[in-house]
Amino acid sequence: MKRRHSSFDCAPGCAVEAAISLIDGKWKCVILFHLLDGTARFNELRRRIPGATQRTLTNQLRELELDGLIERTVYAQVPPKVEYSLSELGRSMRTVLMALKQWGDANIDRFAAAPTAA
Repeated sequence: MKRRHSSFDCAPGCAVEAAISLIDGKWKCVILFHLLDGTARFNELRRRIPGATQRTLTNQLRELELDGLIERTVYAQVPPKVEYSLSELGRSMRTVLMALKQWGDANIDRFAAAPTAA
């Protein structure tokens, strides 16, 4: 499998740097979170993540596949059918993703838009 990432400065924090580099896209964690429920087709993911453009979603899915976090299955039929699912490596992130969700749920009120001065 070809890796997009080659080397890291292995000072303290190297493992964190390596992990973050795999999920550094705006929607990657969200995509991975939705795939925790199981296999999904592209349009299902688009409906679940309405803030992501088609181009961005496509690019982030490609990067996640290249990095080995998801698997892409193409079925030879017309129209083409493509499904995405978590790889074993992607499934190993369940605890991390659920911790992010729990933290987000506990702190969601902090993210509310601040009132603008008139």
